[in-house]
Amino acid sequence: MTVTTNARIAGVTYFVYLAAGMSSMATAGNANVANLTAVFMNLSALVLGVTLYAITRAEDPDLALLALACRFLEAAPGDGYVYFAVGNAIFCWLLLRGRMIPGGLAWLGVLGSIALIASLLLQRAGVFAGAGNWSSNITWIVSLPTLIFELAFAVWLLTKGVSLSRAQAA
Repeated sequence: MTVTTNARIAGVTYFVYLAAGMSSMATAGNANVANLTAVFMNLSALVLGVTLYAITRAEDPDLALLALACRFLEAAPGDGYVYFAVGNAIFCWLLLRGRMIPGGLAWLGVLGSIALIASLLLQRAGVFAGAGNWSSNITWIVSLPTLIFELAFAVWLLTKGVSLSRAQAA
């Protein structure tokens, strides 16, 4: 597939991923809906991993593969938030380094993901009681930059695609 096709697929998949995530929060009491939205979220994580890998592998194949592995681990049963945040940070760094998307958008993704990683690790260390729970204000505040990045990035992928990285152009 071409870089443009991968960008378009990733853009659509981001919207499916976000819609499934919002649906899972809105229907938390319904196990059948929760299971269905989990399937859509997990498949979306896998598709995003593959398409973003295809877009960024020319910039750094090792880092792109590590980010792909994180997105696959995100889709595995259990708490995948940390793997999501690490994979997202790496992909955003590669997009920034390759100048494939506007610098401000890429920096928002990098910094938002790093903040999310830090808050998730602090939560696991017991510093933030209730953090990671979507009813927590801390979780929403820390996740907001990443959410804004994902929405803006999805729109960018659908409308502009990505520029060839320096490595892809060479």
